[in-house]
Amino acid sequence: MAPPAGQIRPAKYLGAFVLIVVALYSLVFFTGNGKATPKLGIDLQGGTRVTLTARAPDGKTPSEESLNQARTLIETRVNGLGVAGPEVIRDGTNLVITVPGSDSEGAKRLGQTAKLNFRKVIGSPVPNAPEPEPTQSAPPSTSGSAAPTESAGKEPTETANSVAPTTAQGRPAPAFEGQPTTTTPPADATTPPADPNAPAGEQPPAESQVDCRAVFQGQYSDDPTRAIEESRTCRQDPQLTTLDAQTVSQALAAFTCPTVDPLIGNDDPALPLLTCDQDRTEKYVLAPVTPPTDGSVKDDDFTLYSRLSGEDVDNAVSGTDPQGAGFVVDLTFKGEGGEKWGKFTSANVSQQVAVVLDTQVVSAPNINEPILGGSTQISGKFSQAEANSLANVLKYGSLPLSFEASEAETVSATLGLASLEAGLIAGGIGLALVFVYCLFYYRLLGVLTILSLALSGVVVYAVLVLLGRWIGFTLDLAGIAGFIVSIGITADSFVVFFERLKDEMREGRSFRSAVPRAWVRSRRTILSADMVSFLAAAILYVLAVGQVKGFAFTLGMSTVLDLVVVFLVTHPLVSMISKSKRLSNPKLSGLGGAVQAAVDDRAPSGAKSTAVKEV
Repeated sequence: MAPPAGQIRPAKYLGAFVLIVVALYSLVFFTGNGKATPKLGIDLQGGTRVTLTARAPDGKTPSEESLNQARTLIETRVNGLGVAGPEVIRDGTNLVITVPGSDSEGAKRLGQTAKLNFRKVIGSPVPNAPEPEPTQSAPPSTSGSAAPTESAGKEPTETANSVAPTTAQGRPAPAFEGQPTTTTPPADATTPPADPNAPAGEQPPAESQVDCRAVFQGQYSDDPTRAIEESRTCRQDPQLTTLDAQTVSQALAAFTCPTVDPLIGNDDPALPLLTCDQDRTEKYVLAPVTPPTDGSVKDDDFTLYSRLSGEDVDNAVSGTDPQGAGFVVDLTFKGEGGEKWGKFTSANVSQQVAVVLDTQVVSAPNINEPILGGSTQISGKFSQAEANSLANVLKYGSLPLSFEASEAETVSATLGLASLEAGLIAGGIGLALVFVYCLFYYRLLGVLTILSLALSGVVVYAVLVLLGRWIGFTLDLAGIAGFIVSIGITADSFVVFFERLKDEMREGRSFRSAVPRAWVRSRRTILSADMVSFLAAAILYVLAVGQVKGFAFTLGMSTVLDLVVVFLVTHPLVSMISKSKRLSNPKLSGLGGAVQAAVDDRAPSGAKSTAVKEV
């Protein structure tokens, strides 16, 4: 037989709450890194501040528009990583990124320019060492996805060779044979040719000679513009596409990966490229991305030119390698990009293609078969962090500028900890006043209020830990303020229920019969009040910026958890007390006034007035 309306089986609801708590703390202690502590924001735990120095093409001063666009894109990347609480501000021509904790590398990765190009490998990679030992290993493969293959001591995307390297010759690359140790830059669209008919005074200035031997040893001019010019002259010589395998290997052997590469983000996609991987352990000669504009290459000729850049990428998502070799990045190309990728892979089966990010090779798998349909993978035994970082950079767009991390420092949390201490003191005082009031006014029901608030805190803590792991949520001072405000919302739900219970008992009902009727009438009010609070928090979260979002988030989350505690804990406990003769004693339960009021209503008018006077 079903219980009357408003009556419940308390054990059923309390059991559900216990299961929720057990599930939450099982996730807290048995998943993730095992640390059962929430992530704290910059103002509470300190953090790492990284200053990114902007570098415009050709060393020019970055424009206001490009700096603002870069800041907006970096903020978009930060927001795409979850509610993590970093800060991105402009400081002149620099961008200053502050992240919680000590993850300075994470902040640096946010400034990657992500100028992605797909280049055919025309020179086998060799180790970046003065006297490399000849090695040969099987390169990774690319079919519908890039399947990694083990090689001795190195990751496959970094050691895949098709031609054994030759020992360094101790001289400049043979690409410049017939020239001295200096050479002039190749003519390009940005350098107008000399006009033999023009007066001598109107001739364009001749380009100064570049010492390619020094450039190949990693020595560049101190002037940024000059350093970029030197890099393009020596490392993007058009002759690189016409060399035989032995000469290319000699060029690679003579080249040393620079510690600071001025060519990063400044390479010309219309020229070949001599470069290294991101770890500076392997060296490559790569074909141009785009063919010359003189019509010498047919539009359907993809044997050398991929014609693919980051603008052709539609989406990038990290995931696990189906072959169990770490993580991969799944790339989806746009319609025209997918067609170009299909033509390029069809024309270069058994060849290597390099995925080049900011002039550095990320992966260089073999193409096993034509890849049609516009989808492929970048693999190479990435860690999860590396795969996520690359996917986020590709997904949220390229920056209009190149950045280098010029400064990284630790940010102290002294001010935040002082404010936290003050906030905790204020919250503690507020809780103490609520407890004293509840014990004085509601007695045993006040004890239930304190217990419900404590259990609500238990649930909130577990949720904070899990949100920090899953979406990167960090608790800051504004969030703590939201929790303090939510104490009043939670206590208000108890007051509504208890006062409705008193009203029912003033009408002459017993404690046991009054509980279900009071609950039916009060829960509508509780739901309405919490719904208004939740909507206000949601609207504030959508419209607000910065730390105000943290306040709105915690306020809305606490409001939802308040309903869970009231429905699954407070109401069932009150129902259990009402069925106990000892605990339902009016003097103990704090409902003596309501019982006396009911007695006075039934008494003669003279006695009633006396009773009221005594009360």
